[in-house]
Amino acid sequence: MNILVIGSGGREHAIAKAIVRSPKVKTVYCAKGNPRMAQDGIVCVDISETDKQALVQFAKEHEISWTFIGPELPLFHGVSDAFEQEGLLVFSPSQRAAKIEYSKDFAKELMKKYNVPTAQSQTFTDFEKAKTYCLEKGVPIVIKADGLAAGKGVVVAMTEQEALDALSLMLIDGSYTNDNDVARVVIEEYLEGEEFSVFSFVKGRKAWFAGISQDHKRAYDNDKGANTGGMGAYSPVPQFDQTVIDDVMMHVVQPIIDGLVLEGASYTGVLYAGLMMTKNGIKVIEFNARFGDPETQVVLQRLKSDFVEIITDILEDKEPTIEWRQSGITLGVVVAANGYPSAYVKDLPLGTLTVPQHTSMELFAAGVTEKNGEYVSSGGRIFLVSATAQTVKEAQQEVYTYLSENPIPQTFYRQDIGSKALR
Repeated sequence: MNILVIGSGGREHAIAKAIVRSPKVKTVYCAKGNPRMAQDGIVCVDISETDKQALVQFAKEHEISWTFIGPELPLFHGVSDAFEQEGLLVFSPSQRAAKIEYSKDFAKELMKKYNVPTAQSQTFTDFEKAKTYCLEKGVPIVIKADGLAAGKGVVVAMTEQEALDALSLMLIDGSYTNDNDVARVVIEEYLEGEEFSVFSFVKGRKAWFAGISQDHKRAYDNDKGANTGGMGAYSPVPQFDQTVIDDVMMHVVQPIIDGLVLEGASYTGVLYAGLMMTKNGIKVIEFNARFGDPETQVVLQRLKSDFVEIITDILEDKEPTIEWRQSGITLGVVVAANGYPSAYVKDLPLGTLTVPQHTSMELFAAGVTEKNGEYVSSGGRIFLVSATAQTVKEAQQEVYTYLSENPIPQTFYRQDIGSKALR
């Protein structure tokens, strides 16, 4: 089999690497991918992730068995639909089904209609009405851009000024894109509790558990600083046992995928449920129409079954065999460029980007390119290093020892990934 992965970040590196491990696979292509992927036997292809015609043509010419779309942008632009229209198998949702991610308003209305637990909210397109609502409700309050946001279109406003600044950015400046080019925000109540994510493999009305993890969104230790695309993650999450997972699959995932079928937007692919355990039970924070980043980098290492067999079986309407590691924990830490998530430094020399052999450690590249035959940084989040151990502390020690012994100037990383599991 030949498989195509679309995307270029750490998530796509992890997906492609999981595919490479399958004995059923001949070649794994990644468009565009990044130079570091070649070390793991992944063939990078210089095609934009939104160039539908070129991607479809490549898939035909290279006899691609199925394609896996990693990031949100190709989903927003209907790349999955283009493959479907040409009779090519793709394990990713249609443009309409992916709206559950890129339209917070659509997701909220879907949750209300199909009785999925979530924070109370209202949607606005008018700045003055949104401002009045925020001031009436008071802070803290959560403001979400309705549109593409690369994981950063959410502001948890702790002061009135932060709330007004967010509204101005989202409604007046028009910083985010949605499918009808109307600036819109969802304003919702502030929830308190511990966050976690549950992933599902989905096809139509069927869903299979695809991992649990806890991401760390804020830039700095103790959840300080700006929201980022994610600074590290670990899986599983000892605080939340099988009972919690079963609850999520039954009361969150199943009603949502049933609802999408009823709305004419049947879902195929990975569904990400971002959740919070509140004093009143589980609440949905958001849905993503794909694997998360950096959660994928740790979750897929927990999978014992053949990833390719699972996706192939689901696409062919067969019942997949899915087995997960039952012991230990996998923990990953993101190394980011100084300044991230705002303006950040680039072209930082990165060395060989290798981890010691014969250990549990893995390295997944994200914002990496090549100049004069050397790896240099090109993005805010540069790479993630992970380790698998029996305990969180042991995994932390392995990762943080490596990072301290292999420093990269003008970069930073959080020192507390996984520490919530130790409380």
